[in-house]
Amino acid sequence: MDRLGVLGWPVRHSRSPAMFRAAFGALGMSDWHYGLLPVPPELFEETVRALPGAGFTGANVTMPHKHAALALADEPTERARAIGAANTLTFADGRILADNTDARGLIDALPFAVAGRRALVLGAGGTARAVVWALRDAGAAEVMVWNRTPERAERLCDELGSRAVARPEPADLLVQTTSVGHGDEDHFEHLPLERDGLGSYACVVDYVYAGGRSALLDAASAAGAAVVDGQELLVRQGALGFERWTGIAPPLDAMRAGVRGAAG
Repeated sequence: MDRLGVLGWPVRHSRSPAMFRAAFGALGMSDWHYGLLPVPPELFEETVRALPGAGFTGANVTMPHKHAALALADEPTERARAIGAANTLTFADGRILADNTDARGLIDALPFAVAGRRALVLGAGGTARAVVWALRDAGAAEVMVWNRTPERAERLCDELGSRAVARPEPADLLVQTTSVGHGDEDHFEHLPLERDGLGSYACVVDYVYAGGRSALLDAASAAGAAVVDGQELLVRQGALGFERWTGIAPPLDAMRAGVRGAAG
């Protein structure tokens, strides 16, 4: 049996097991298993190094372990190095390979190519860092970053070659990476956005995926913008890991159904 899993602390909320099990079921891959791997930070390295011996082919990595995953890798990709975090580990020939599929997952999820387009990113945390790198790598004409703490936005922009802004400026793409919307908060109370202005974006992306589509995406869709939600982003980054580990093209529709089913 080939084993996979998702490392996190906590991790029971993850929809990755349901997503991967749906993919395995759709393709008749009964010898593959994907499970939760709850690991506290102090045991992360020890646990990861023991996984190959326990029959694991690879693992996804979620918070708070993405930086640690990069640090212990024998062979991180240049993408993971540049972003400063890894979310996909592969075990091969006694070595730990690390990648960051969040970046390409975003690009794959967008309804248009970003080359030559302007993008506005809300937030300056780890997800925003992957987003900014991905957009720059894909040829965006300009990437702007807004954050409630301007210094964090400026630091990120200095490192990745983008521009910090004090307020939203016109853009083709809006990407919301902050924690706003993960609970019962109102996006429009805590973000520098106006409902009436959402139609000016060709596409709006929101990384929130708990509890269905966010209020931001509902408003953006009503204003005529294309939208990408956190569930699709999860599927796209997971699909890249699936193909890497199995060598088989991922069944995207089955994976989407798995994520939706786990969302209730």
